[in-house]
Amino acid sequence: MAQKSINGVMLRKMILNGAKLLDSNKQHVDSLNVFPVPDGDTGTNMSLTLISAAKEVTSCPNNDIKTLCDAISKGALRGARGNSGVITSQILKGLSIELANCENEITVKDLSRAMVKGSEVAYKAVTKPQEGTILTVIRVMSEHSAKISKRMTNIIDFFNSVIKVGEETLKQTPEMLPMLKKAGVVDAGGRGLLIVFQGFLNSLLGKEEVNLEFDDSIMKAAEGKPTNNYEQFHVNLTELDAIEFAYCTEFFVINLKPTTKESDVDVFRERLMKIGDCVLVIGDTSMVKVHVHTNNPGQALSYALELGELDRIKIENMLEQNRALMAHGGEEELAQYGMVSVCSGEGLAAIFKDLAVDEIIEGGQTMNPSAEDIAKACDKIAARDIFVFPNNKNIILAAEQAKEISKRTIHVVPTVNIPQGIAAVLAYSPTDAANEIVDNMKEAIKSIKAGSVTFAVRNASIDGFDLKEGDIIGLNDKHIVTKGEDVETVTEELIDKLANKDTSNINIIYGYKTTEEEANAFAEKITEKYDMCDVEVLFGGQALYYYIISVE
Repeated sequence: MAQKSINGVMLRKMILNGAKLLDSNKQHVDSLNVFPVPDGDTGTNMSLTLISAAKEVTSCPNNDIKTLCDAISKGALRGARGNSGVITSQILKGLSIELANCENEITVKDLSRAMVKGSEVAYKAVTKPQEGTILTVIRVMSEHSAKISKRMTNIIDFFNSVIKVGEETLKQTPEMLPMLKKAGVVDAGGRGLLIVFQGFLNSLLGKEEVNLEFDDSIMKAAEGKPTNNYEQFHVNLTELDAIEFAYCTEFFVINLKPTTKESDVDVFRERLMKIGDCVLVIGDTSMVKVHVHTNNPGQALSYALELGELDRIKIENMLEQNRALMAHGGEEELAQYGMVSVCSGEGLAAIFKDLAVDEIIEGGQTMNPSAEDIAKACDKIAARDIFVFPNNKNIILAAEQAKEISKRTIHVVPTVNIPQGIAAVLAYSPTDAANEIVDNMKEAIKSIKAGSVTFAVRNASIDGFDLKEGDIIGLNDKHIVTKGEDVETVTEELIDKLANKDTSNINIIYGYKTTEEEANAFAEKITEKYDMCDVEVLFGGQALYYYIISVE
């Protein structure tokens, strides 16, 4: 079958089919999690990211390629969840930047340039890129695409060829990352990416199949893992803003004129600063997101029309909002600082609330909030600078990406677990400058040693342990350090691994299938064993983890 170009209709179908195919096979991608714990969510995160892009594409009023590309990039950015989702959104952003230059049709050479751009943008999004991951897969595929595009014109053959090279690269990922080899799995993000590309190809071939068979032969009984159940968390907050300028004006500038340069965007930003405050202008010549408080929203829109078309216009009368606030008891001034924490479990949420955290985003393992979720939570707080505590290494990138779409100044404190998040909040000093606060928080989390206790969801050999499904396992931040059949025994062994002669505090946070009586009885045992330490029991209510432990 020879096909030498793709039009807007085909591009729309490709994105929708790629998202559909990944959603149908996300359980398999989730099962490739390195650790055999019940919260592997790479497939879920990538799927939700693609679904967000697909929703934007579905709402496009026409099949103009540039319009579709803007929707793909915008939707992926807003829906990005977890490291895998953020990287996927950046790949799609790079693809969209190049493909948006195509007027009526996309050729093999266009696709190749787009893949190269996608790889470049994705690598730049990661501070320390690691080979053996989705980054490697997209890079090798893009390099191969550049070679074959010089002699190949058939798009079907092109996709078959790059997918084949991608499969070969994916099989090599365990040799690049020892942890993959130990776990007996290939890289989950790489597998997810290849599923998306297979969805693109299937769309061009007119195939509607959604159940794929995978040759991930390195796996050691990773199948049969339950699919994660994710429900989007919606922040429900009351927005307060300064009202020196009456109208909160937000919109996107899309389909920028061909003559528009990035310097023109800079001039546009300066013009807005002369007619208002709280100015946010982010983006490039592909799309610009705008936020401004002004007394002349029409002037702001007029300036923007000189750059391109307007989309998603929202103008709110803050004077009227203020009258409503006064009617309900007065006006609240905009504060300097606010805090947002990510956690899962009513007990953990209560702990952070008691520590004066303004907003809680429900999430964590299996429920990674998107960049847009985080940005919305920050935007709703009546403060200029917001400190965000991801409390999970898989949420940090999404939190960083939220900076691009939030009207607040976001400071991401790179907490990778709940104990670090609590320590960071305790280090908060509202009288310090923002950069000093972040430095103090980062210093505070260095003293924390954290661990957790859960169960194995499949048989695996990892970190020197031969695990069977159902085994109780204790983990530190990076490795499985103990296993057994009894929760209490494993938790005690985990504490023994974390504590040393300098330990003065041990915090025990109980959750999944653990009663208050059981936790208190266990704490008494630990108090007797570590009689020189302060032992505290806290209710977390976290899912999947019997205990979260911190020592300092």
